[in-house]
Amino acid sequence: MAWSNSKIFSALVTDLMNNTTAIDLNTDASIKVALYDNDITPSQTVTSANSAYNVDQWITTGNEVSEAGQWAVGGVALASVTSTFTTNVYTFDAADTASGSAADLASVFGCLVYDDTIATPVADQGICYNYFGGSNSVVNGTFTVVWNASGIFALTL
Repeated sequence: MAWSNSKIFSALVTDLMNNTTAIDLNTDASIKVALYDNDITPSQTVTSANSAYNVDQWITTGNEVSEAGQWAVGGVALASVTSTFTTNVYTFDAADTASGSAADLASVFGCLVYDDTIATPVADQGICYNYFGGSNSVVNGTFTVVWNASGIFALTL
């Protein structure tokens, strides 16, 4: 089936509400973005363990797209992270995320945003996944994930 949309993991919301995860979206030091090809079928309803980096769909071998020195295996850390609540909308956002300037990345369909800081309930728990709308590539250039103007994700309450 492959990629078709972007979603927040339901397990993340449950873990945050039940206080069973140590994720702190505004202070955790290493929230990362790992790139993936079209050989996976992301699911919003997987367990916390199966939302984690290098588990289930998010394995590095065969699915993750990376290049040493440009976009590392394991992803690139988000910069300028913000976590805000205004007019009944919670928004999680960061600066656009870029590779090195000589990247060769092909068939990038989306990414996993995960917290590389935490260990409970599982290490590297997934926060959300974002579909890029199709295949994206760069040859000897900069690959940039340009986050939506409304944020990496937003929740309207």
